[in-house]
Amino acid sequence: MTTTAPDPSGQATPVRQLRLVIAAEDYAAALAFYRDTLGLPQQEAYSGGDGAEVTILDAGRATLEIANAAQVRMIDRVEANGKPSLKLRVAFEVDDARTATAAAVDGGAQLVAEPRETPWRSLNSRLNAPGGLQLTLFEELD
Repeated sequence: MTTTAPDPSGQATPVRQLRLVIAAEDYAAALAFYRDTLGLPQQEAYSGGDGAEVTILDAGRATLEIANAAQVRMIDRVEANGKPSLKLRVAFEVDDARTATAAAVDGGAQLVAEPRETPWRSLNSRLNAPGGLQLTLFEELD
């Protein structure tokens, strides 16, 4: 039996949650960055044998953005002066992109591109974060 969750339009969807798993070499640094610096609330944490650790953080509503190569190149031009993004880039919507970007850098992220206004009216920055993920922090301006 397939369990479905309603989407915003009222239609049922078989997927209930998107969970992105980071296999972080420095677990403590990655956890501190995402939980403490970005402020993602901790939902669950488990420990296992041989030092196994996992923490599940709440990242709010999840969407999956699929872009073709031309769109990725355009986003790279707009968001990062043409610096190519990694194959996987995670975008977090924040209330204040400038403040969140500064906090992310202070928390251990490497700045790729300062916040800048995009043609689609958001303020976007790009960072390489602890745990090996590339991030976009974006603030909707409208």
